[in-house]
Amino acid sequence: MGIFSSSSECVAALVKSTLQSASFLSLNTPYLSVMDVKSATTKSKRLTIEMVSNIPCLHNQTVIEAQLLDLLKDVLNIEAVKLSLAFDAKRINRSETVPSIKQIVLVASGKGGVGKSTTAANLALALAHGGANVGLLDADIYGPSVPSMFGAAQEKALSQDGKLLAPLVRHGIQTMSIGYLVSKEEATVWRGPMASRALGQLLNETNWGALDYLVVDMPPGTGDIQLTMSGQVPVSGAVVVTTPQNLALNDAQKGISMFNKVDVPVLGVIENMSYHQCSACGHHDPVFGSDGGDALAGDNDVPLLGKLPLVAQIAMDIEAGVPTMLKPNSDLSAPYLDIAQALTIKLNQTNLTITTMATGE
Repeated sequence: MGIFSSSSECVAALVKSTLQSASFLSLNTPYLSVMDVKSATTKSKRLTIEMVSNIPCLHNQTVIEAQLLDLLKDVLNIEAVKLSLAFDAKRINRSETVPSIKQIVLVASGKGGVGKSTTAANLALALAHGGANVGLLDADIYGPSVPSMFGAAQEKALSQDGKLLAPLVRHGIQTMSIGYLVSKEEATVWRGPMASRALGQLLNETNWGALDYLVVDMPPGTGDIQLTMSGQVPVSGAVVVTTPQNLALNDAQKGISMFNKVDVPVLGVIENMSYHQCSACGHHDPVFGSDGGDALAGDNDVPLLGKLPLVAQIAMDIEAGVPTMLKPNSDLSAPYLDIAQALTIKLNQTNLTITTMATGE
């Protein structure tokens, strides 16, 4: 089958048969649950294959080609692989309220100070680096941080038609925040119902373009805004960010319990500040304890999506308005990319289709 061209149907069938029992990269998930084989031909010991992924992994094309070669070289008698790879996110949200958004993911924490907003910003950029169209909604009405994290603290949101706000596009991400509309001082005096209504307007009255994912940076805690987002928004799933400390873990557990009560799928746990990484030698020191995230995930039967280090550079990047993921090839960006892939695999496994939104007060 190497020298002469083979029928595409035959080659595609052999490819699918081989991949049926394989795992995708190192993610311990069935290959064909992530990738769809559209066409495949061989000529002169080279496989030309067209595939569509349902997770944003375009940045891994070279690695995927290498894995395909390793899996198929003996089956097809090939020496090279040429992959044409596209991405198409699964549509979970079918609500008429925000029809341009395929999936809405909440990034939450039980308490402040665990690096949730930094994680949300870098996660949004990691999804985009993999080929997704991504938006980031700042749901922290009382302490918006997205404008400063994306270097847009002095920017204001405008409306081109007098009806819908235009999201501010920064680093390829569509962003919206109360910080683009009012001063922080004005936002902090709002009562719960007013803040919840403002959040609903930010979501529903923003002219979001076609988005594969809308990442929502939630305020810490389990109050009115969290319940509004969980009960009145077509949420695809939630991620809980914690640190290994017992205090943070206890509060994160409250967040998971809240999502369970309002039937929002908890996609997994991200352990931030998992260890301090020495900038000189790279030594890992678990200054806040170890394995807390593993225990929290295990107790709730959800995956630990990943662990992020405590590194000064990540904080300096976000303070400068240039999140770490803008350097996607750096060692510090690698965990965010891994978490983004693990998260989207879990999203695709929820088998949830949202057609309407709750109408509770």
